[in-house]
Amino acid sequence: MAVAVHSRVPTLIILLFLVLSHSCYAGILRNCHFNAIYQLGDSISDTGNLIREDPLSPFGKHPYGETFFKKATGRCSNGLLMIDYLSLSAGIRFLPPYLESGAQFTRGHGVNFAVAGSTALPVEILAKNGILAPVTNSSLNRQLDWMSAYFNGICSNDEDCSKKLEKALCMVGEIGGNDYNYALFQGKSFDEVRNLTPMIIQVIKDAVKRVVAHGATRVVVPGNFPIGCLPIYLTGFKSNDSTAYDEFNCLKNLNNLSIHHNNLLKQAIEGLREELPKVIIVYADYYNACLKLLDKIKLLGFDTKSTQKACCGMGGDYNFSLTKMCGAPGVPVCPNPNQYLSWDGVHLTQKAYKFMTRFLLHQFYRNLRCRA
Repeated sequence: MAVAVHSRVPTLIILLFLVLSHSCYAGILRNCHFNAIYQLGDSISDTGNLIREDPLSPFGKHPYGETFFKKATGRCSNGLLMIDYLSLSAGIRFLPPYLESGAQFTRGHGVNFAVAGSTALPVEILAKNGILAPVTNSSLNRQLDWMSAYFNGICSNDEDCSKKLEKALCMVGEIGGNDYNYALFQGKSFDEVRNLTPMIIQVIKDAVKRVVAHGATRVVVPGNFPIGCLPIYLTGFKSNDSTAYDEFNCLKNLNNLSIHHNNLLKQAIEGLREELPKVIIVYADYYNACLKLLDKIKLLGFDTKSTQKACCGMGGDYNFSLTKMCGAPGVPVCPNPNQYLSWDGVHLTQKAYKFMTRFLLHQFYRNLRCRA
């Protein structure tokens, strides 16, 4: 009996560390005294822009939003996203989508310009490369145009904008994931997709410069997820070769594409820091934060048998089908989303985003150089 107790001690210590570290970092952004957050990106952070562009989007219908809001808000999950948890940590209200009528700049607020399905590259550039962007035309450049129009409306001049943004946090991404999604699922080779990366990184780099030109002093630039761990990719690129998978049962070649993107992005951020020495530019490591979830899956209370299955979905080994996606008639929802990492095969659950956010805060808070 004593042996059994001793064998559990390391596990209990790790679990206690995780719980304490999460609680310590939950509200830590309050130390930064941010009075607003501005978000650019895609479905990882959209709080309702796409459903205002396209009211027929499944993200505007049940079961999306069922856990926290008890209704669909346009968030691509069962509840809160990482941007919501960042807002809570900073003591700022949830960000309204830019396309929501009546959204206004107020102290302790901000605006979300992200659009689900958006790409980093303009849709015209993708089209020239034989890639269709089927969800929205609101790529990163269009979101930046919205941001510029918004700031022009609230700022009397450049100096006024600099003052308004002095205590703001600007999130540039995650963006670029859909450029790869569309290319890969439209049959482009891995070499063709990798050739897009330098263009994608340049667009993100230019976006940071535009945000800084408005007066931003703290900018967070997230990297890409380990896409080879997502049910949509595990289903679409399933292999009979066991060596194609890593220790988490993720597809290595797809994760290597994410690593390639992230490495080039980190290099670009280093270059931006040299060009803009007065601006704090922080890389947010979504890739390793997501892998940490997989590594600690049992300790965090997820169901180990459903690690890479969609909570809302049906079919195959991963409970996912492109022809019967979450929100479609007859597609079931799991009884307890808190046991799942994946909500709909593409996006994560509220619980997964919660832990990812806290891992990320632990990783990049010091780099923001906030003073308590």
